Amino acid sequence: MDYGPFNYEEPYPRPRRRINYFAWTMAILLLTGLTFAAWLGSFYIFDQPERPDSYRILQRLHKVDPPKRFELTAAPAGEFVNAKQLYDRYIAMGAAELAKANAELVRNYIRNYTQVRGLVPYVTGRFIMMEARELGPNDVFTSGIVALTNSVDHGELLMEHVYPADPDVVPLMKQTLSVGLEIKLERTHDLSAVIHAARLTDGRIMITAIPLLYGTYTITRGPGTFTLEPPLNLNLAAGWPLFKEEMRANAELRYVNFRRQAAGPQGQVPIIGVPPSGTPPPAQNALVRIEPAKPVETPPIAQVPPRNAKLAKTTPLPKGGKLTKKQKLTSPPPAASTPAPAAVAQKASPTIPSPIAAASPPAPPLPTAPPAVSAAPAVAVLSSAATAPELPAQSVPADSSGAALASTAGGGTWKTFPAGKMPLGRLIGAGDLRDIAERGLAGERVYLRGQFVVNFSDANRAVLRPRTKLTETVLHFGAGSPTRIIVEFPAGYTPPRQGSVVNRDEARPLEITEVRKQEDGQLNVFAREIMQ
Repeated sequence: MDYGPFNYEEPYPRPRRRINYFAWTMAILLLTGLTFAAWLGSFYIFDQPERPDSYRILQRLHKVDPPKRFELTAAPAGEFVNAKQLYDRYIAMGAAELAKANAELVRNYIRNYTQVRGLVPYVTGRFIMMEARELGPNDVFTSGIVALTNSVDHGELLMEHVYPADPDVVPLMKQTLSVGLEIKLERTHDLSAVIHAARLTDGRIMITAIPLLYGTYTITRGPGTFTLEPPLNLNLAAGWPLFKEEMRANAELRYVNFRRQAAGPQGQVPIIGVPPSGTPPPAQNALVRIEPAKPVETPPIAQVPPRNAKLAKTTPLPKGGKLTKKQKLTSPPPAASTPAPAAVAQKASPTIPSPIAAASPPAPPLPTAPPAVSAAPAVAVLSSAATAPELPAQSVPADSSGAALASTAGGGTWKTFPAGKMPLGRLIGAGDLRDIAERGLAGERVYLRGQFVVNFSDANRAVLRPRTKLTETVLHFGAGSPTRIIVEFPAGYTPPRQGSVVNRDEARPLEITEVRKQEDGQLNVFAREIMQ
């Protein structure tokens, strides 16, 4: 069979090409190198967000959150250091060690103190403002005011205090933050964290601090208040510190001239870098932080319902005016002793919370008094709770929508018990607090046990956090949301010091008064000390 020109066999077959193994090997090695470079680059970028290029990339990837506002009882664990302690700490560091410490300080601030190693340094002490200038786009913080201050207690320490705010508040801040103003940072009201430290050429130390509360400020002699706002982004390419060398030197010269004019011919002009001798006089004008006012609601007076509605009816007197034997058994106490308890209950009603009356056992029904005394039936019902057994006082839970965090406001007194002698209640651990936050206390006594670390300690209050084991930290067991316990102590008690470990077992637990869950999942547990 003739197929014509289409034959199955080609007379001249096409030669087979040889595989270039060298080119493939180089391509695979190149791709492997790119993979390792991307892997190492991701570690470089995510582990060092304080570098300007890393911060810029993380912002474009939406992997970095803007700085947030902290509450006083929800601030990161830290230590309060004065001017001399800060100077001694940073003057002893070498150039490489100081650069490493500064990188860690800025990194903690960028991460909103979520991965802090050690304690956050908070500044305390008195500082005098030498100059204040407006922040612009060429600074790390692009809006607000930065104040250059000098320590009153230790003159070799300078501090530039950052006040970030919206641009519309800056004109008022310029009028408020004037030269010679005193800035007093106290551990009970202010949380100004150190985010940078620099060694000057003359041997002094200048730190950069920023208030993590971003509160409202005013001056003691002057109208107007301003409120700080966390910055939306940072311009890390501008570099630290905010007062550069030439700018700082000019500010110090202007401040010396200002003090020379204010001191007069017989006054003593301070020398920059030399601490003043003797106790410094109190400042004529000072910058103070204002706590926002919280609405006060009068707790309603709880009325105990009678056991039987039939017994609450008024028993009419017989026609002859004599009482029967049964009526004599239920007669009220003498009229002379009635007004005193009623008056006491009426005065104490704003401070005695309603849960006491609700938790007390119902009192026996009282007969209706004559019409002349029937003007205050609610007070009479509340005064009957005085005959009930004594119960420990409980704090009135604040409105969850308010800004007040510490519902167990301190300074009160309540009944305490010896070890193991507290009233019956439910004993839980730190892992069961989430269930309590979802369904509430349900009117029962709930006690908390476990091992806790003290993050903050005040005159009558301490903030604790559950201490996690090493295995839980490594394997991330139960790491859904952080938990903090705000514990109130009665008058006369000394709270545990900051950084210590507190162990509470079934014989000495803490009584839980309220559990709140924030929008970000954090649990705020309010408790109090009831053990002697």
